[in-house]
Parts: sequence; C-alpha cells; structure tokens
Amino acid sequence: MSASDLPIPMLFFCAIVLLYLVNCIKILREYERGVIFSLGRLRSEPKGPGIIFVFRPVQQMVRISLRQEVLEVPAQDVITRDNVTIKVNAVVTLYVVNPNDAAVKVANYVYQTSQFAQTTLRSVLGEVELDELLSHRDKLNLKIQTIIDQRTEPFGVKVTSVEVKQVDLPDQMLRAMAKQAEAAREARAKILHAEGEFDAAQKLVDAAALMATQPMTLQLRYLQTLTEIGVEKNTTIVFPLPMELMTLLNKMATPKLPETPKS
Repeated sequence: MSASDLPIPMLFFCAIVLLYLVNCIKILREYERGVIFSLGRLRSEPKGPGIIFVFRPVQQMVRISLRQEVLEVPAQDVITRDNVTIKVNAVVTLYVVNPNDAAVKVANYVYQTSQFAQTTLRSVLGEVELDELLSHRDKLNLKIQTIIDQRTEPFGVKVTSVEVKQVDLPDQMLRAMAKQAEAAREARAKILHAEGEFDAAQKLVDAAALMATQPMTLQLRYLQTLTEIGVEKNTTIVFPLPMELMTLLNKMATPKLPETPKS
C-alpha cells in the first residue's frame, strides 16, 4: 500500500511523529554536556558529546559548557591593614568539572563565583598592608584562588587562577610614595658620594706614603703636571711652591726687633 492510499488523518499523524522525532534530536559539541531530567528527576550521567535524543516533554535538557570562562571581578573598595583606601579589581578563570552539580546545586554558577570572588577579594586584601599587596601579589593571588576554589567545589566548578588586575591608589598616596622613593634615591646617592670621597682620600694617603719613600717621585709628578698644562697651549704657568718655603721667606723678610736690656 503506497502513501497515497493512506487516509489523511494517518498522514497527519505520521508527519507529527516525524517532526517530533526530528525535534528530539539534539547535537552537543565536544565541549558541551547535556544534563537530562526525566520527569523532573536527574539522570545519573550527563549525555554528550554528539547526537542524543531528548524525548520532550517527558525529558528536559540543560546544556553545560566545559570550556574555561574568564570572569572579571568589578573594582572593589578595600581598606588595607595600614588604613589605606584603594580600588582593586581582578580576573578569575574557572571551568565546570561536574555538569550535574553545576546544573542542580546552583542557579547560576558564574554569578555565584563572581559574588564569592568579590567578598574574598575584600576580606583577604583587607588583612595585608599596602607594601605587601604591591610586592607579594603572587602569594595573595594564590591565597584568594584557594579560598574561592574551596567554596565553589560543592557545585562542581574549579577555579584555576585569580589575578589581581589593577590597584588604584589615591593621589595623596601616590605623591607620598613618590617623595619616599625620591628620598631613598637621594640617600643612596649621598652614601655613594661619601664612599667615593673615602676611597679617594684613602688612595691619596697611600700615594703620599709611597711618595714619602722616594722624594724624586714628587718632582716627577710636578713635571707631569706642567706637561699637562702645556698641552692646552696656555700662556699662564702655575709653579706650586712648598708651604715650608713660604714660611721661611716670611721669616727672612720680617725685621727683628731690638732686644730690650734687662733691668
């Protein structure tokens, strides 16, 4: 019997059944899983990937993605341990490890993780000082990630990393930090200058001690200085005189006063 011999109601019935079966076919990608509810009850294992059948309305399916998702935590006002008010935002990376728990135990696992991240960020960073926040950020990121991961584990979500993205400081604090850095640089410069002066003085002492053993070296040094002055083609030549010679000349030029007779 051909299809044309079937009555019209039977043809409508066959068409409806065919459309129903086609509608029951679902295709899940490699990174997707289908959580199946049969008469409202959860099946033991999620379906997918590939072609699956969902016989509605008896069965219902919830698609869960297993890919990593990046969640940006909004800027939070944090008061550090040393009473500095800052704004901090972060980036959280997560993915689903148990589709059934993610579909049943929480209404929206992304929103839930976002709220956990905001509260944890404020509580952890509020326990540290500003210098520790700026210098030990990796340790704080690991601590925040561990706390959030422990709180999201019951609903099948794994938090792989938390990165503090940006720390906004008040203008007054920026100016104070700039002054502190400038003062530290000036202190190091003065220390280096003093060390240089000390080394130069030590070298001069060593040179003087060496020249004292050989007086001729002083004369050679004097001649070398004259040679360096002459290279510049100057018309003025400076002849250094020893201070002992100047003292001797002053004594010779000063007339002696006559001695008064003793009574």
